[in-house]
Amino acid sequence: MNAVISQYLNLMDSQRESAFALLEEITDAQLWQRPAPKEWSIGEILDHNYLLFASMDPVVRWVWKLNGWYGRLRRNRPYKTEIEDLYRSPKFPEWVGFLWTPRHNTRKPVSLDELKSEMRNMHAKIHQFYAGKDEDVLGNLYLYDPVFGWCNLIITVRIGIYHDQLHYDDVIKQAAQFRK
Repeated sequence: MNAVISQYLNLMDSQRESAFALLEEITDAQLWQRPAPKEWSIGEILDHNYLLFASMDPVVRWVWKLNGWYGRLRRNRPYKTEIEDLYRSPKFPEWVGFLWTPRHNTRKPVSLDELKSEMRNMHAKIHQFYAGKDEDVLGNLYLYDPVFGWCNLIITVRIGIYHDQLHYDDVIKQAAQFRK
């Protein structure tokens, strides 16, 4: 696997597992306890993270299937592998999170083990997709995001990692409240 893709996939896995490790002592009641009205619980945040990758996976696969030939033609052109973390920008439109409203919530809770399994399985699908694909081709296939603009299929993974880490930070803060 290519160095950048491998680095990103390893980062995706390590940040997920670091967040999961902090949740080992959390009860199911705490998992679904909202810190304040209209704020998501830890379980809802984890499901939201899952949904972002679950919604982007078919789009990325479609771009690859439909336009892979075009990426192969352009493989010798330069491409970006890094992008600024716009999620940390004060100008980021945080209201867009409603597009990935959690399926599991305080009225429809599931166990932490189920949330972990769903996330690990989704990330395994991401690994499987990127395995063996030429970085030079991935870097020359683009899709459009209204917030991030034109993103190649490498940057798309990086955006997902930034997104997940933003919310894992929230999970860590909430979990810390239960350890006091």
